Amino acid sequence: MARIPGLKRLPVLKLLAICEIALLARTHISRLEPDERRRLIDLLRKGRGRPKNLSGPDREELGQLLSKTEPRLFAGLVADKLSPVPLPRRVTHGPRRRRERQAA
Repeated sequence: MARIPGLKRLPVLKLLAICEIALLARTHISRLEPDERRRLIDLLRKGRGRPKNLSGPDREELGQLLSKTEPRLFAGLVADKLSPVPLPRRVTHGPRRRRERQAA
């Protein structure tokens, strides 16, 4: 262990990565209003993690609430944080055409 520099610090780096991901998750979840967050949790509990367990309207509502949190952007930013090299914007934010349609 003495010959490999930084090996003793590895758990600390993992903790820092987990904290960064938690902060990103908080940012994305905070895009929902408090009532929407409560409803999201209710729908997740009701469906027990499986959208198939929800009725059609509940499934649509769950999809709308989740889309407000921008899961694609969240996944891209997490990958960017964990990557040792900067990732291209198309990887973190999606294809350019898609970004332009969302902005319009």
